[in-house]
Amino acid sequence: MPPEDAVVDLLGALAYGELSAFDHLADDAGLSPDLAGRAEMSSMAALEFEHYRRIAARLGELGADPALAMAPFVAALESYHAITKPSTWLESVVKAYVGDGMAADFFREVATFVDTETGDLIRDVLVEGGRAEFAVREVKAAVAQQPAVAGRLALWARRLVGEAISQTQHVLADRDSLMLLFVQGTGDITGVAALITRITDRHAERMVALGLDS
Repeated sequence: MPPEDAVVDLLGALAYGELSAFDHLADDAGLSPDLAGRAEMSSMAALEFEHYRRIAARLGELGADPALAMAPFVAALESYHAITKPSTWLESVVKAYVGDGMAADFFREVATFVDTETGDLIRDVLVEGGRAEFAVREVKAAVAQQPAVAGRLALWARRLVGEAISQTQHVLADRDSLMLLFVQGTGDITGVAALITRITDRHAERMVALGLDS
């Protein structure tokens, strides 16, 4: 089992990710051109907040203060959101599906390195629900009307992934406990490469589902 500080760090990072996602999805809902899309994204935001509450409760069970556990990860996540602030509705939809999806894939992978109860919680709160169907429907409908938008959205998705990787590297470099958890969990460089390949493959699958070039 990993040391408790590594588990607290992992949950702190995920808790702030969910809390931050709630804030930004709620804001991005206002970009929707119609009430149906606004309601859909607002529902996503509400679900993220419920996930935050569950993770915060688990931190409390471990004897950790959720606010203190989240604090080390605020700068990296807010930098990501500041750099990748959507300017259009479709950019917000792609970010919610592709950007947040890639982060979720990383946490699901790392969830296998911790205790069963914590791992089950992480996997449970990262279920995508209807997010994929909503994103695919919105993007494909837009591309059908304006094919040129596909290229712009593909570039946007690549930017999201690049920034997500960059901020993840910063976090791992700053938090020794997380780096140790990651290295011990993957086992060796082959394990690291396999994990990265799985995440990359799932990202490519999302892009195919959207009808965009990865």
